Amino acid sequence: MSFDTTVDSTTTTEPTTPTPTSPHISWSDSFSEAQTAIKTLSTILPSIPPSLTSSDNPSSTLLHDAETSAEISRLLRLPDSGAGGDHLCRWLYDTFQSAKADLQLVVLRFLPLITGLYLSRVPLRKPLAGFEAVLLAIYAHETVSRNGQAVTVTIPDLSHSSIYHETKLNTKNNATELNLTVISPSLEPHGTVRSTRRARIVGVALELYYSKIWQMPSESKIDFCEFCTLWAGQDGDVYKNGPDDEVVETGEAEENCEGENVGAKEGRIPLPWELLQPVLRILGHCLMGYKKNNELYEAACGACRSLYARSLHDINPKAILATRSLLRLVKMKSNSEDKVDHTEIVMSNVINL
Repeated sequence: MSFDTTVDSTTTTEPTTPTPTSPHISWSDSFSEAQTAIKTLSTILPSIPPSLTSSDNPSSTLLHDAETSAEISRLLRLPDSGAGGDHLCRWLYDTFQSAKADLQLVVLRFLPLITGLYLSRVPLRKPLAGFEAVLLAIYAHETVSRNGQAVTVTIPDLSHSSIYHETKLNTKNNATELNLTVISPSLEPHGTVRSTRRARIVGVALELYYSKIWQMPSESKIDFCEFCTLWAGQDGDVYKNGPDDEVVETGEAEENCEGENVGAKEGRIPLPWELLQPVLRILGHCLMGYKKNNELYEAACGACRSLYARSLHDINPKAILATRSLLRLVKMKSNSEDKVDHTEIVMSNVINL
């Protein structure tokens, strides 16, 4: 399938999106595919560390190699990146289409940069067919993997008996037979990115990123948090002490702002729920993940504060509730670290009389 794309004046691009497949993959096939991907990447980057070509697990080495990741990030951040003829975007596209799970992780590692740069540049009317081809490849992969079905969860219902108790009463009711909540709506195949589909396509790509986030390097998550702050377009520093301890600024600052768009910044983008929901899931992991990384934690806190300020500005009840909950969890966590649990039994070999 061709990577070539066309762009018209109505923010519509038409990359060819092949259908992903899931054949049986042996270790030797995966190794040779990774070596081929690294060899192709060496024609795009100025240099490749010898550790990549000599590694017994080239895919994992490529995923975690800081030098190579930094160089790829630098090329992605160039002002003219993301166009239809971008060789790096083509490499990312072909690598993801290889259907090798370990190589797909390498592409997902750069998804925060791709989505961040893409959504930030859409208002500039630049050709972004390269970025869109990668996003469509990920979307098509998820569509096939999920068979187009929605992702749902069953919510506990008090009208039904607990599985741990017996009851003689038949409380089943057709109205409460299934109490399902849709986490992610059903998917339809898309071969183009239109303005009405953009948030959904990017949101599905971020859902896949979230499902693999425990395998992502911290640098990838930090990039994501920084773009979230940029997308919010609001200054959230007034909520550093939590959502309940808002500091109301008065005086000269208010006079300069004239009460309009207080704290607004450049980079703001529309944040519909289909895009914001996976964003908040990822931020929740960055805040509460089992591996504590101070830089990542601070970046996630800043992103949550900015998104909370944005949700208040937009008067978006669902977003206010979600972001406020994250900030309260942050405050509870910080308070618990400062307190001493006097009920805790201290183990010691010394007996005090």
